[in-house]
Amino acid sequence: MKTTVTADTFDKAWDGFKGTDWRDKASVSRFVQNNYAPYDGDESFLAGPTERTLKVKKIIDDTKAHYEEVGFPFDTDRVASIDKIPAGYVDANDKDLELIYGMQNSELYRLNFMPKGGFRVAKKILTEHGLSIDPKLDEILSQTLTSVNDGIFRAYNSNIRKARHAHTVTGLPDAYSRGRIVGVYARLALYGADYLMKEKAKEWDAITEINDENIRLKEEINMQYEALQQVVNFGALYGLDVSRPAMNVKEAIQWVNIAYMAVCRVINGAATSLGRVPIVLDIFAERDLARGTFTESEIQEFVDDFVMKLRTMKFARAAAYDELYSGDPTFITTSMAGMGLDGRHRVTKMDYRFLNTLDTIGNAPEPNLTVLWDSKLPYSFKRYAMSMSHKHSSIQYEGYETMAKDGYGEMACISCCVSPLDPESENARHNIQFFGARVNVLKAMLTGLNGGYDDVHKDYKVFDIEPVRDDVLNYDTVLANFDKSLDWLTDTYVDAMNIIHYMTDKYNYEAVQMAFLPTKVGINMGFGICGFANTVDSLSAIKYAKVKTLRDENGYIYDYEVEGDYPRYGEDDDRADDLAKMVMRMYKEKLDSHELYKGAEATVSLLTITSNVAYSKQTGNSPVHKGVYLNEDGTVNKSKLEFFSPGANPSNKARGGWLQNLNSLSKLDFKDANDGISLTTQVSPRALGKTRDEQVENLVQILDGYFTQGGQHVNLNVMDLKDVYDKIMRGEDVIVRISGYCVNTKYLTPEQKQELTERVFHEVLSTDDSEVMHTSNI
Repeated sequence: MKTTVTADTFDKAWDGFKGTDWRDKASVSRFVQNNYAPYDGDESFLAGPTERTLKVKKIIDDTKAHYEEVGFPFDTDRVASIDKIPAGYVDANDKDLELIYGMQNSELYRLNFMPKGGFRVAKKILTEHGLSIDPKLDEILSQTLTSVNDGIFRAYNSNIRKARHAHTVTGLPDAYSRGRIVGVYARLALYGADYLMKEKAKEWDAITEINDENIRLKEEINMQYEALQQVVNFGALYGLDVSRPAMNVKEAIQWVNIAYMAVCRVINGAATSLGRVPIVLDIFAERDLARGTFTESEIQEFVDDFVMKLRTMKFARAAAYDELYSGDPTFITTSMAGMGLDGRHRVTKMDYRFLNTLDTIGNAPEPNLTVLWDSKLPYSFKRYAMSMSHKHSSIQYEGYETMAKDGYGEMACISCCVSPLDPESENARHNIQFFGARVNVLKAMLTGLNGGYDDVHKDYKVFDIEPVRDDVLNYDTVLANFDKSLDWLTDTYVDAMNIIHYMTDKYNYEAVQMAFLPTKVGINMGFGICGFANTVDSLSAIKYAKVKTLRDENGYIYDYEVEGDYPRYGEDDDRADDLAKMVMRMYKEKLDSHELYKGAEATVSLLTITSNVAYSKQTGNSPVHKGVYLNEDGTVNKSKLEFFSPGANPSNKARGGWLQNLNSLSKLDFKDANDGISLTTQVSPRALGKTRDEQVENLVQILDGYFTQGGQHVNLNVMDLKDVYDKIMRGEDVIVRISGYCVNTKYLTPEQKQELTERVFHEVLSTDDSEVMHTSNI
């Protein structure tokens, strides 16, 4: 049903919009700058849910609950496709019930078969659910498909294989897409696919010099062009003509959903974030409100319908996936607020509407609602956001000013959990990110002390290095050894990442996501760290206390004894916090010395998702924590295991209140970890004040202070452990921010529930000897 797109089409679609610099070349950023209306008011304008909305919500909730009991349906005889899978509806018998169309599959919660990342893994997922691939499809794919994993394992060198075997570097490779690419999906709403396809064709024609780089770029542009045509076909399945621009806010939301769901049909959902959508939709909404096209209640209903569609996103996962990303997150990170370079804040009514969905259709982990915080945001909005966090504990906050200083612009958004991107940046910097795997920096340090032998098993040499033989560890000796271990670690990690992303481009290029981005993009390559706090605290113990080594009959260190006191990272003590800054700087400088695939820029991530639990189970004792150890029969004993803290969190043993934690985090240099410095924190309401109003007011002031002095991220949980402990352990619905994302705790593994409840739940804001609540206090 595609119609002819003419100049009159654009005149009608853009009627009333200001500015010209966004019309001749696609730029949602310039469109926003010319047209958005900062909103200084409060939430009093918001509307509640409609009867239709609640009916749709019940169908979605009931369907999911049913499949959680009997098992989800899977595609077994067709490969994921944007436009070859039929249209899906919440209720196939009442298609008019929906306002915003577009789903991942032909029926609600049916899971797509995605073999391009790893064919064997995709088949294993089916096997784990008691299913099998259609024999004819299996035969065809076995003979014709080369998956990303196939290519990666062909190229891995011995160092990478050793690191993978020892679990010093894990997630090599991941079977899902590499993630961290955020399309500007509002481009489809503002311009339509026909405009975007013509722009891609012009850029393809403009490349005349034939060399390796341009040959690859011409092929990529061609794949993007084809993907846009598939998006048009996908819209047509629902009777929608997305070749043209949207004419009103309902169509704008609809077009964004078609663009986004097209991605989710073929990209395996690791960090398939939504991006900076609310501010664009608000421009359409304000025009429609002024014209009387729609009421506030209708616009909220469109948003509610859209968010419910986002919440239906689900991917087929292998059982092992939960060890790293527990709770089946989809990371539909949606960014809002922030500041403009012209000094105007970027809070809009649409930001309120998206946050309002937590009330209208209920609290939920997705989409991953993210507020770009700045002390200059309107007080009414900051108070509303804090009030919603107090109620729901499902919003995260990122420091706009901190990220802007490192080149992230006014339309920057958050990808996955805490990682900033600037998709339309005109200086081709930070547009997309390539991510994959994480390193266990503590395990690398402990392995180095033992001369390169695995710190748990001791029978496997991971890398060559002279061991530290001292009975009492000397700080300078340990630091020199650690420095050499980091050389090996970063060399190996960079080799692995370059291979992963070369092969992903070759065998599973994300054409549809890239189709909604500028053709020439600047790339971040994200390198993650796990075990950060334990590494810093170990160095602090060695430097400021007396650390004795306990060795076995072969001279290998299996444990440590510490005499004396020492500062821990997270206590607002510069002695420890300076060590934290040093570790980050060492790691970043070593990464910067390497040449990265496609000229990418190395960025460091202090973010673990829930993989901190898995890493803990692969690491031996350190001077500051009890890890796993071997029994006499050689089996691994985890009975005394102390879990790593998540992300950039201080250890649970760090003394001090919530403010001490925040102060330590704010000292870290974002330029050395500009992929994200993730802090997941739990604070008791009574620590914030006697009344709810006082608690909300204090939250506003604390976040203002934290982000003003350099903080980058905070996951905010306002709750008492005693109020949620039993619910978590019984598997009831408890929504928490867990490590960069939000999760319903009923989907966590038993170990991850245990780790969550062992975290510090701050009952005081600041004290030299804070009282903290652990499960042992209940």
